[in-house]
Amino acid sequence: MFFSLPLEDVCDSLEKSTQSNLRISEIIEYLAAAPSKVVLVDNTSSQEIANSYPQILGEKISIVTPNKKAFSSSRKLWEDIFTAATPGTHVYHESSVGAGLPIISTLKDLIDTGDEILKIEGVFSGTMSFLFDSFAPVKGSGGSWSAEVKRARELGFTEPDPRDDLNGLDVARKLTILARLVGMQVDSPTSFPVQSLIPKELEDAASADEFLMNLPKFDAQMEEIKVSAEKEGKVVRYVGSITVATNEIRVGVEKFSCSHPISTLKGGDNIISFHTKRYSNSPLIIQGAGAGGDVTAMGVTGDLIKVIRQLS
Repeated sequence: MFFSLPLEDVCDSLEKSTQSNLRISEIIEYLAAAPSKVVLVDNTSSQEIANSYPQILGEKISIVTPNKKAFSSSRKLWEDIFTAATPGTHVYHESSVGAGLPIISTLKDLIDTGDEILKIEGVFSGTMSFLFDSFAPVKGSGGSWSAEVKRARELGFTEPDPRDDLNGLDVARKLTILARLVGMQVDSPTSFPVQSLIPKELEDAASADEFLMNLPKFDAQMEEIKVSAEKEGKVVRYVGSITVATNEIRVGVEKFSCSHPISTLKGGDNIISFHTKRYSNSPLIIQGAGAGGDVTAMGVTGDLIKVIRQLS
């Protein structure tokens, strides 16, 4: 027996519920039997649910999700998802890159209107944006690397274990999604160079606290990178780039002039520039908060509204 929950009470109702969690197969079976058209909103980061997308779509259930894993894992899963999305069934995942920023929709519009994508470049992580603006600001000296990582964690800019941000995989997943949308054949987010900012000696630290306790021992490595850029009148930032002509994807630390838009990012903002044939002299730039509950919810809700309109 299943029943609807009032939106205003849904969190409280779920918390008090004594029902056991349904298996994914049971959820699909239930939704497939619905008398009207159905949209599944997946707000998890579950690989298991992502792997079920082709089956869900095969039951004529549309999907709206910010789940990056569905679109950045194996290329086979990517192909299976969009093969299963037959006419009348929709997959929207705007928030899988940039939360509420219109990155995916803009890229699709550029491609659909006949523009040629040459390069995509930017800061794709709110965590890395905050860290590098604090560590290597355009004006001032910034704190030590370990101190800034610790502060970012205390302020909620990192995952509970900062290594989940510092390994670069989150950025690599976003680049994988965009590259596939452009038409590049990307096997996985580990199939191209991704610079991890985790010292090898600390990769296997038993806990986040142990990692942070030992991180100051490696401050000199990051300080050397920062000072090298300063000698050239530049700052360092953690960026991702896709160069279509050479089929190249890169994620890591790069130097930028102090006047470059990437250098002047503040807080946890993202910035993504599209260099295209149409926007050849000056790239099309999208900038703003790329993480956070409110903006991610906006992106997911916006996608849901689009799907509902198409199903109506």
